[in-house]
Amino acid sequence: MAAIANSQKASLVAIVGNPNVGKSVLFNRLTGRYVTVSNYPGTTVEVSKGTASAYRKRFTVVDTPGMYSMSPITEEERVSRKLLMEERPDLVIHVVDAKNLQRMLPLTLQLIEAGFAVVLVMNMMDEAEKHGLRIDAIELQNRLGIPVVPAACLHGRGIDVLRDVVHGQLGG
Repeated sequence: MAAIANSQKASLVAIVGNPNVGKSVLFNRLTGRYVTVSNYPGTTVEVSKGTASAYRKRFTVVDTPGMYSMSPITEEERVSRKLLMEERPDLVIHVVDAKNLQRMLPLTLQLIEAGFAVVLVMNMMDEAEKHGLRIDAIELQNRLGIPVVPAACLHGRGIDVLRDVVHGQLGG
């Protein structure tokens, strides 16, 4: 009976990343729920949950507070790390600002080293391109050994590709 209950349990997908990279925008795109986006201290400490689907496979999505590292300093980071370590999501979507990729990749590596299944979403690609930045997503994917999805979540760019990747990663 327990095996039946476990097989019917919805997969858990956590969205993580630094503050101001578009985590809540992505959460809204995936779930259809609106989350207030605010940069004021303490306003995103609560964890938002919603349901999303890809090819009729439903999964729970958690929008976590901003974090820079798996070694928490702030209360927001502690909340995010605790969720990751205690809930052990089936998939972690790490959202980064493509314009500041080099500064944000250490968290990607920490997530991989912690044993999480990770998808890297390079958000704000439209802004990176306006600044003349060109990022080879395939080469980055090969080097990291994880799926990499270029996106502009605010405009919906990359969301369908991300749904495909999530579906594949969750055994769809």
